[in-house]
Amino acid sequence: MTTNRRDFIRQTSMAGMATYMGAMGFSANSYRRIIGANDRVRVGVVGFSDRHRNDHIPAFLRSYQEMNFDIIAVSDIWKKRREEGSAFLAQKFGHPVTACVNNDALYAIKDVDAVMISTADFQHALHTVEAVRAGRDTYTEKPLAETMDDARAVLKAVKDSGKIVQIGSQRRSGANYWAAADFIQSGKFGPIVMVELTWNVNQPGRWRRPALVAQMREEDTDWKRFLMNRPHEPFDARKHLEFRLFWPYSSGLPGQWMSHQIDTVHWFAQLPHPRSASANGGIYAWKDGRRNADTMTVVFDYGPLDDLSKGFQVVFTSRQTNSAGETKEIYYSNGGTMNLDTNTISHEGGLTEKYASAMGMHANELPSVSLKETGPKASTDASTGGDPLTTAHVRNWMECVRSRKQPNAPIDAGYHHSIAVIMANAAYRTGERVTFDEKTQEVMAGGKVFKY
Repeated sequence: MTTNRRDFIRQTSMAGMATYMGAMGFSANSYRRIIGANDRVRVGVVGFSDRHRNDHIPAFLRSYQEMNFDIIAVSDIWKKRREEGSAFLAQKFGHPVTACVNNDALYAIKDVDAVMISTADFQHALHTVEAVRAGRDTYTEKPLAETMDDARAVLKAVKDSGKIVQIGSQRRSGANYWAAADFIQSGKFGPIVMVELTWNVNQPGRWRRPALVAQMREEDTDWKRFLMNRPHEPFDARKHLEFRLFWPYSSGLPGQWMSHQIDTVHWFAQLPHPRSASANGGIYAWKDGRRNADTMTVVFDYGPLDDLSKGFQVVFTSRQTNSAGETKEIYYSNGGTMNLDTNTISHEGGLTEKYASAMGMHANELPSVSLKETGPKASTDASTGGDPLTTAHVRNWMECVRSRKQPNAPIDAGYHHSIAVIMANAAYRTGERVTFDEKTQEVMAGGKVFKY
């Protein structure tokens, strides 16, 4: 482990983890927007959300002066949030911040070099398409996409543009997660046989915004622009502001929480998506008109797409009705256990001789390998206040906007977690065992393409 950790520290001192994808091709607009090494990077905000105010901004403030970044404009279709955002950001950065009625107005500001996107879940992909086609780099919150149409569209747009896009999967900037990935990929852990993912809270008001809902009037927002490519329905302030509770504006538990944890499975195991998914759940406690489950369990089959004799199971379980168990990410091999809750790797539950052999030790001298010094536990709070993972992730994005190297959570990572999210949502809503068609890049439920 000493060499691995030393290699890890060396690797994470670099700004990026992969070669810049310039070979994918720039648009002419992209060429015009290349940022000089000493130029100030001027950022626009797409959606003045609670996530942006409470988490992005504290993280941004920790690095923006050193990295020579600034925020100069904010776009929000709701008048109240637009005005609040402009005033809040002006106070933080000490200069006026332009309030834009929509993204067309934002991208008309030639000085905007990059944007941070934290809008409704179903809008992330489409807003990223808008941004990169306008020649801007993005920091895009997760989930990247909630339908495969949107996922394919944003993947193509980003690769065609050559722009830097960091997906908000902040575990990918956690030193403990890099150490875990290194340990698994080195072969010392052995083949994964099972992964348990848990995310439990007990918060009746989670994702509810009753005070804000009471303040929203249709004439103060742009409901048609909010809906984007979703089916038309009459204005509903709850769906506008409490979108996480309502499909097709969000899948809820899979998109909000599972997207973080399943991303580590793809990363550690170096697999693009599940082979199949089954799910069960329901609205068991919070009978408040929501469409998304307050309790859900998803069972995935993972493994090589061309070899069904190999693989492992992943179980994601989540409830908003009892917090016992909180969050956990536990990986099992035949030789031992990796626990990202306690940040330890041990021979617990494994065949001692196999674990000892992998570690190059005798069975009677086996240690537990600690990852505690390399990173904190991920938070389940709605607002994390610029936690270390988000701070490191925003910093990595800034570095990559300058270096033009790929960030820790590039567009492919977002595309792959979106497949898993959509498969989980499809399995829950149809009751079918869901698969993924590699040729068409579609999620299939009961022999049909899953849409809404």
